[in-house]
Amino acid sequence: MDTINHTLKLNHEELFTLLKGFITEVIGAEFVEEMDITPDSSFTKDLEMDSIEIVSFSEKIKAYFGDQIDFTGWLSSMDLDQLIDLDLSMIINYIYECQ
Repeated sequence: MDTINHTLKLNHEELFTLLKGFITEVIGAEFVEEMDITPDSSFTKDLEMDSIEIVSFSEKIKAYFGDQIDFTGWLSSMDLDQLIDLDLSMIINYIYECQ
């Protein structure tokens, strides 16, 4: 996916749809079909994403938003418990605020 220059701020629902698409690309549509992905879905507990998949997910965010969103920097500022509890709504809120 190419970097896109966004002039309009995506709302929370649009961000959820976009990020759910990234998750589907990373872990595969066959796994996503079996899941009920919501904004409250935890990356480690609900989605069972491993570190390689989370890195791939963050690369998709970087490719889409470019330097507008420092997702990797934001993740690196978290302690282990925060990373374990990371859910989709936290990421949606972070990106929404950074737009």
